[in-house]
Amino acid sequence: MSTTVELPDADETCAYCGSRIFDHDPICVRDCNDDCGSPTYFCNYACLSTYVDENDLMTGDACEWSSDENDCC
Repeated sequence: MSTTVELPDADETCAYCGSRIFDHDPICVRDCNDDCGSPTYFCNYACLSTYVDENDLMTGDACEWSSDENDCC
């Protein structure tokens, strides 16, 4: 899966709050399980985290852990 890295426009806005991303600490996110489509930009980690939480994007995407296993730390 290769992608082309391009600098976003100077006026690119955050996908969550609508602020200009370069006024903050921008983050670029791509869904590389779906052909590494268009990037989504967030102005900081707080907006990314809130966006993930509000859209239930972690549901079913993490390893499952059980404290009942014998080789647990």
